[in-house]
Amino acid sequence: MKKIFITTPIFYVNDSPHIGHAYTTIICDALAKFYRLDDYEVLFTTGTDEHGLKVEKAAKKDNTDPKVFVDKVSENFINLSKRLKISNTDFVRTTEKRHQNAAKNFWKLLNDKNQIYLSKYEGWYSVRDEAFYQEKELNKKGERFYTNDGEEVQWIEEESFFFKLSEWGEKLLKYFEENPDFILPVSRKNEVISFVKSGLKDLSISRTSFNWGIKIDGSENHIMYVWIDALVNYLTSIDFPKTSKDQFLFWKNCYHIIGKDILKFHAVYWPAMLMAAEIPLPKKIFAHGWWTNEGKKISKSVGNVIDPHAMIDKFGLDQLRHFLLREVTLGQDGDFSEHSFKTRINADLSNNLGNLIQRTLKFVGKNFENKMPFDLQEPKNKDLLSEVYNLFPKVKISMEKFKINKSIEEIFIIITKLNQFMDKAEPWNSFKTNPQKTANDLSVLIESFRIIGILLQPFIPDASNEILNILNIEKKYRKFKFLNFMYKINKDHCIKETKPLFPKYD
Repeated sequence: MKKIFITTPIFYVNDSPHIGHAYTTIICDALAKFYRLDDYEVLFTTGTDEHGLKVEKAAKKDNTDPKVFVDKVSENFINLSKRLKISNTDFVRTTEKRHQNAAKNFWKLLNDKNQIYLSKYEGWYSVRDEAFYQEKELNKKGERFYTNDGEEVQWIEEESFFFKLSEWGEKLLKYFEENPDFILPVSRKNEVISFVKSGLKDLSISRTSFNWGIKIDGSENHIMYVWIDALVNYLTSIDFPKTSKDQFLFWKNCYHIIGKDILKFHAVYWPAMLMAAEIPLPKKIFAHGWWTNEGKKISKSVGNVIDPHAMIDKFGLDQLRHFLLREVTLGQDGDFSEHSFKTRINADLSNNLGNLIQRTLKFVGKNFENKMPFDLQEPKNKDLLSEVYNLFPKVKISMEKFKINKSIEEIFIIITKLNQFMDKAEPWNSFKTNPQKTANDLSVLIESFRIIGILLQPFIPDASNEILNILNIEKKYRKFKFLNFMYKINKDHCIKETKPLFPKYD
């Protein structure tokens, strides 16, 4: 069986789960569900990043032991995954012993290959980002320096271990040239290439000014820099350093899905460290965009944070998934507003899809005793049903290119054509004069619903499964390999009573 490894970044526990976390996770879940339906064995990991100065400070403010604190707040992300019905196969916490073992072994591997040395760090540091910045990356206002999104940085001086990042610039550029699809979309790849070409300095990879983190063997006053600690989570999921041959096959086809704000860590630092450790690089890194709220940047201070739990409570999970995956091209920024959300859901789900299924199957129930009316003949090249059967290759090509919204768009183009077919066929009239034609037309629609129900499973899983349940399609026949005429719905196949699939929002 073919294998694929899909990862979200692990999320920092000092944040409350918001729409950005949900977006990344839903993207990965849609990919994981798609590839499972296409008969891949899927490893899909997410998790929480639980170390660092911010966590130590937050726990102190809460008058709580850091481990007790992270146990509590990590549950917020576990609960979000459950609420989103995410199909992850692993949830990595950086406080787990298996992860600490992986991180320490990765450090040892770099050290054994003479890639780490002890020196003194002097430079700019962001507590919020747990990140070091070169002065050229910052904006100066008076005597103070700020990141591009307005976070003030601090000047720190302390003993630190360094990774020899400066040795890997040319090798990275060569790899990017030889593997042009390694970083996607292209605009993000160009950013990374520009950053690497500007010159890489050795990277500080330990801290001594706080205690909450993985201690470095032989140098107990040093805590492993959180971005080595966090990035190693991907190896933790394949039991590094005792990765089996079977697990390694997943790693060779690994896809990191990340937000554009952490691109540098994943596309520069991580590949350089893997090269230094002589571990193959993941297959691809895809950086998605950010969401704004009615044109404004989302922030706690403005009070416009979008809570995914509240969105699910108000509109439903499938509706949230559909909007996030359909509304914006993956890689670009998106803007959320309740008006655009309702418009998208009403147009696509309530009117186009739900209404079509409802009126078709109600008519079948009333006039054909809830049974498939006709035994369809294999479609000719230009028939609508032929277009329906040819839909999967288009959807697959788009998914393989991370064009998730395009995949969904292809499906809804066909749904629009099915609506037009229904309106033109007018079964409510033709049934009186030509019942055989009516039976054939309705059977074309019902078989099309089977195909569409199977194809929509990665995107709106609850509704698509409800469609397939109504059509009385056994669960074992819901994979993509059954998307052909051989497995069509036959005459007199029993169909269950239909019910409204999607409410309409005013």
